[in-house]
Amino acid sequence: MVITNNTTLPEESELNVQELNLSSAALRAGAFHLGKQCEQANNEFMLCRQELDDPRACLAEGKAVTSCALDFFRKVKKTCHEEFTQYATCLDKSSGTMAFSHCRKTQGVFDKCIKDNFDWDRPSYGYFARAKVIHSAREAPKKEEKVSYPDATPGLPEDYPKPPAKYGSRFHWLE
Repeated sequence: MVITNNTTLPEESELNVQELNLSSAALRAGAFHLGKQCEQANNEFMLCRQELDDPRACLAEGKAVTSCALDFFRKVKKTCHEEFTQYATCLDKSSGTMAFSHCRKTQGVFDKCIKDNFDWDRPSYGYFARAKVIHSAREAPKKEEKVSYPDATPGLPEDYPKPPAKYGSRFHWLE
């Protein structure tokens, strides 16, 4: 998106939302369940960004994503705080890359707490990589019609004489 003198930017009050004050380990610990619970809001936001190619038009969708994430972590804090903290700490301290493989036991405890309290299952492996059709309440943007130009140079007639090349073919290995 190119910004010119005619571009109007949103007011600062439109941009102010409560931030998610969480560490990388905490976001990584809740990522699978968060992605599943906020999937609709995330899909709407990403669809808006992709289709409209103007971040200003997608502020409401972005606020919905942040709100969904805040609600999710508030629910987790209220019911599974201890299990979540253990899992996030394990991810943070067990390896430099926050690998999940070192923390399967604490992950199992956290997933059990989530299942018992909310009846949410952890998404299966590859769930987020699957192709999905997104149904949106928003109207699809109008597509620009492709302009087709007539061929400027007419081709040779079929019966036009085609003598062999004077100095041989460029594709001599095909002969």
